[in-house]
Amino acid sequence: MADIDALINELVLANRILASQGVVDAFGHISVRNPNDPNSFFLSCSRSPELVEHKDILRFDMQGNVLDGRTESPYHERFIHAAVMEANPEINSVVHSHAIEVLPFTISSIQLQPCIHTASQCGANIPVWDIRDTFGDTGLLVANVAQGRDLAKKMGKNRVALMRGHGFTAAGRTIGEVLKASIYLPQNAKVLKEAIALGGQVHCLTEGEIAARDADGPGGKDLFRAMAYWANKAGCSHLLEYKKK
Repeated sequence: MADIDALINELVLANRILASQGVVDAFGHISVRNPNDPNSFFLSCSRSPELVEHKDILRFDMQGNVLDGRTESPYHERFIHAAVMEANPEINSVVHSHAIEVLPFTISSIQLQPCIHTASQCGANIPVWDIRDTFGDTGLLVANVAQGRDLAKKMGKNRVALMRGHGFTAAGRTIGEVLKASIYLPQNAKVLKEAIALGGQVHCLTEGEIAARDADGPGGKDLFRAMAYWANKAGCSHLLEYKKK
């Protein structure tokens, strides 16, 4: 049986890291699958990520229902996490963000592609999901199971999907892997936008280069070093638990 307290500790840390790195602000969230019950997952109650504590973490089923009799208000868009994990058993952690740097690529015909090596976790293909295609005019929030599943279908086996006029959803096999993708995706978007503005040809990562980096495992072989740095920047080194290999 997995140590759930340690996992929740890591999830709290991940919330603080995403806030510290500017990937989320008052809004946005990260979840992790329950290894002792893969048909459920952990996600904070409706709280800004920078403020999330151990006691705020709730358990949900794959329809987005709060379990264990907890009564705190959940995030409105918990259905994103439920649907992505339901659709892909390989995925154990999901991030939803409104990062400004990514937004131009959600409303433009210019495709966002990984062009810096640290963004290789984002994968070669980054589709754009438009809620309007299936559901017409909405508030653009993923407000129910059907909308979450439509997003997950568009995402498929890709690690990132952009959401038109909204933000992005990222998925990973581990918390560390999805953190890395979520942190470097906005940086990659900024670099790509600046390169396009220069004119001329832009060279993005090849599928072979992405595969070579992915061969190092979820998040890469030096992920522990990045986690230590991010935790220190977030003022949460005391929450960090990792082992050097």
